[in-house]
Amino acid sequence: MLELREVPLPSPGSQQVRIRVHASSVSVTDCRVRSDLSSAPLVFRFLARLTVGFGRPRQPILGSALAGEIEAVGNTVKRFAVGDRVYGYSGVRFGCFAEYVCLKESGGLMTGGLVPAPTNLSSAEAAALPYGGLMALHFLRKAEVRSGQRVLIYGASGAVGTAAVQIARHFGAEVTGVCSTANLDLVKSLGAERVLDYTKEDNPGGRYDLVFDAVGLRKTSPLKEACRNALLPGGKYQSVDRGAPRMEASGLMVLRELAEAGALKPVIDREYPLEQVAEAHRYVEQGHKRGNVVIAIRDN
Repeated sequence: MLELREVPLPSPGSQQVRIRVHASSVSVTDCRVRSDLSSAPLVFRFLARLTVGFGRPRQPILGSALAGEIEAVGNTVKRFAVGDRVYGYSGVRFGCFAEYVCLKESGGLMTGGLVPAPTNLSSAEAAALPYGGLMALHFLRKAEVRSGQRVLIYGASGAVGTAAVQIARHFGAEVTGVCSTANLDLVKSLGAERVLDYTKEDNPGGRYDLVFDAVGLRKTSPLKEACRNALLPGGKYQSVDRGAPRMEASGLMVLRELAEAGALKPVIDREYPLEQVAEAHRYVEQGHKRGNVVIAIRDN
């Protein structure tokens, strides 16, 4: 259950900053962590409960992506100052569905990171960038995508997929996006040379250097099964449900540079106020969002 509560204002430790959160976002992973995880892969369920908590979350305030402003700094903080506009990913520390959160100035593999926000993005857009952007960047780098390659992205209209289409295009790849009928124009507008409708087609239309499954193992279709066999010799198949992506500050800096260069712009489907975070989770759980769902947070 998600409910709104008044909680004490957090105080930053010596290596922490306190952030006044302007916006957060709801991802599929956020919903899985809150739920019983029954639909998640077994390895993911075990690792999630090991790090998050078995009976209930160790951190009762969920939310792992944010954009906001530094309001206070610990006495050893050097990278940030009061008033700095930042965005970041809190990882398993969560806490971003709140008006204020304290995070370390330097994150890590499991605790994300915090960096200056892209100067050309709104708070809502900046908060929509970390989850899908970091996931897409990790798997495209892992596959060593480069100019001239043919890349197929299955689930090209979600948070990870919309970022992956744009990043793969920036890397110089020829991108084919797979999505539903309603999202064909969106994926085309993001830079995909070809778009395939998984509700109507079962032929991937060629062979690829990389097939990237951006929705994971919980969803399939005849076209998705055909994509597994559509690799060129030496080609690679990547899935968001395989391996632990690196969600670190260095990746956030890359995303910031891409955003400021105009190569990456987050897609926002809906925006909810903090008071309606439960409704936002319900919408994400339907599995049909376009890009990202943002939580607008304003203190009283």
